[in-house]
Amino acid sequence: MTAPNPATEPRAFLEHLYQAAVQRALPLHNTAACLPPPPRGRTIVIGAGKAGGSMAQAVEALWPADAPLEGLVVTRYHHVPPRPQGLPQRIELVEAAHPVPDAAGLAASQRILAMVQGLTRDDLVLCLISGGGSALLTLPADGLSLEDKQRINKALLNSGANIGEMNCVRKHLSRIKGGRLAAACAPARVVTLTISDVPGDDPSIIASGPTVPDASSCADALAILKRYGIDLPADVLSRLESGALETPKPGDPAFEGHEVHMMATPQQSLEAAAAAARAAGMAAYILSDEMEGESREVGKVHAAIARTVARSSDSSRVVALKGRPFSRPCVILSGGETTVTVRPRQPGDAKGRGGRAGEFCLGLALALQGQPGVYALAADTDGIDGVEDNAGAFVAPDTLRRAVAQGMKINGFLDRNDAYGYFEPLGDLVITGPTHTNVNDFRALLIL
Repeated sequence: MTAPNPATEPRAFLEHLYQAAVQRALPLHNTAACLPPPPRGRTIVIGAGKAGGSMAQAVEALWPADAPLEGLVVTRYHHVPPRPQGLPQRIELVEAAHPVPDAAGLAASQRILAMVQGLTRDDLVLCLISGGGSALLTLPADGLSLEDKQRINKALLNSGANIGEMNCVRKHLSRIKGGRLAAACAPARVVTLTISDVPGDDPSIIASGPTVPDASSCADALAILKRYGIDLPADVLSRLESGALETPKPGDPAFEGHEVHMMATPQQSLEAAAAAARAAGMAAYILSDEMEGESREVGKVHAAIARTVARSSDSSRVVALKGRPFSRPCVILSGGETTVTVRPRQPGDAKGRGGRAGEFCLGLALALQGQPGVYALAADTDGIDGVEDNAGAFVAPDTLRRAVAQGMKINGFLDRNDAYGYFEPLGDLVITGPTHTNVNDFRALLIL
């Protein structure tokens, strides 16, 4: 597809780069090379994540028609893609809540765990894992109710904890995460196909690693809960302190003969976007696929880089990446998973709406202060920013001016984490609908 002209259609051009990143991570493009041959026995497909529906359909399309195939995969509500015409359904798809788990996710997890009981060495378990699986694959540890897990999950989401910290806690408060699902499959062979949504692409963090060893400890989980002031029921706290809720570790024989295949990563998607930019004659630079930190602060850092590059006619202000100076016009890309610490609501304030991408854009717009020639798009590659209907937002040199003309001051929206409320009246929300994949944050700055 021909790219829009960045000089005359900056928003359309940035959306084109976003779509290039998403396309690179779609399961149908990445599954064939990862599939093992059919076993002598049964093939059970299980899994969870925002890309679960499209991953299951890819397996159905690629698996030999005469080879047995069955299973259950859970994905987020409204994330099952349209079924390709003529493709028989052999894997059941169930929808559940994300980011806070619900009863549907609990029931699906119970069914998945029951499905892998009694397997033999002749059987194969294909586990399809993508971001979002932690909330969707929920089976609380003994002594914890679903309501307890929901409360703890909400507290972690609002605390500013990073994804590694959140998933460390989730693994130790679960009967299915942190390698426990793989242990339940024994003695069957387990092959995990995963799409990374985490900095560093560590499979033990993606969806809390249900089929891979866990190097973190109960003590680590306790330290995180203490750091963010999150309470547990007394009996569960005691079992964490005693180590009774420890997860299977590297070297455990439960993982012998198992395989993990990384089907798509944030870096690959950023490289696809960079290639699309270069094909349009634009220089492209990737800062990192492992950006973490408070979304608004990461936005301010990106703004500082963009402003310096935009003013780079002054040789004393040239920015360099890996020893190479940025040249304008250019695109600067980054990925990773930032966090949002939800601020206490002031009396009379409406509840803020938005997610990491929108909050990044708020911080970016504030710090850019209308810098001429700088445009930006930040969006979640799953198409949903937090729990709203937008993927992210767009920032232009006139963003602040247009907002002020509508009586909106950006600091107030930052104070109440209300990116959606800020960008919606401006017509600057990026709305794509679910993309059926997930390699997490995508950020692109266009500097003309």
